[in-house]
Amino acid sequence: MDIAALVSGGVDSSVVVYQLKEAGYDPTVFYLKIGMEEKAGYTDCPAEEDIEITAYIAKKYGCRMEVVSLHEEYWANVVGYTIDAVRRGLTPNPDMMCNKLIKFGTFEQKWGHAFDKIATGHYATTTEMDNKIYLSTAADKVKDQTYFLGQVDYLQISKLLFPVGHLQKSEVRVIAAEQGLPSALRKDSQGICFLGKINYNDFIRRYLGEKPGKIVERETGKVLGEHKGYWFHTIGQRKGLYLSGGPWFVIQKDVLQNTIYVSKGYDPATQYGKVVNLQGFHFISGDPWGDFAGEKEITFKIRHTPEFTFGKIRRTGDIYRIESDDKIQGIAAGQFAVVYDRKCRLCLGSGMIIE
Repeated sequence: MDIAALVSGGVDSSVVVYQLKEAGYDPTVFYLKIGMEEKAGYTDCPAEEDIEITAYIAKKYGCRMEVVSLHEEYWANVVGYTIDAVRRGLTPNPDMMCNKLIKFGTFEQKWGHAFDKIATGHYATTTEMDNKIYLSTAADKVKDQTYFLGQVDYLQISKLLFPVGHLQKSEVRVIAAEQGLPSALRKDSQGICFLGKINYNDFIRRYLGEKPGKIVERETGKVLGEHKGYWFHTIGQRKGLYLSGGPWFVIQKDVLQNTIYVSKGYDPATQYGKVVNLQGFHFISGDPWGDFAGEKEITFKIRHTPEFTFGKIRRTGDIYRIESDDKIQGIAAGQFAVVYDRKCRLCLGSGMIIE
């Protein structure tokens, strides 16, 4: 079986190469160049160090290695999507789009089609059931990354391998240390997908600038302070408001007036809700109920978190509506809700949250 291993230089994907070799495979190692250092002049992206570590891993295990550039596709699809969503007052998910359109989209079209499988360091697993392959959660519930894979399609998931999905993060680091891998003690990557060390607000500021606006208490209409642009804030945000007497939460944005509304919790309904409406919902491996009708019991997430929320889902026309058993905070338009089975095991699909 011919396997392409996507290796970033981090500990997870480095261990993937070791595991594949131990299983008797001879993977081709790919490093995907996607970042801001060439387009925006940043010099703090760790691409050079990542490539050096990836090259070391490939050489150590006798694997062929290729460095491929997906800068143009990344900027056209992921960065363009992110900036457009933020400008419209939505909360984007660039990591989810990167997985769908770049790692398992453009890469597959240009290079991956020549391989039987594509292996990555994601904390996820697959489960075969009823002659279908389903995306399923990882053994490490804290590190589980199925939320970020909620937009992949069936052809993509049927070709993916997740060699570290059955391990705890601590076990992965032990393997890396025992193998003497240079990534053994590296910190987990932060930031937007492949944007490395770049701060999210710095990224947004570069393209949308700053525009002072009012911070208003939703219940009273009182002006509490000033912000630097609604695009720096998202629904449910607590940090970064610099208001006294809190905690304060962002609960609404007026894009036309460049005003953000906050609440301290006089009325819990302003911060918490139980209904999540979704558009563009798709099932990764098809409708698990055979013919979606009526109301189905599910679990779901509206952000990357170890916790699942229980609820029900129903469809009205093209809109899927989740009714949560418990109130949830920070339901943000533009973000994605990812739906799982009631056992919190199978990742069924996702849709974008609308107001």
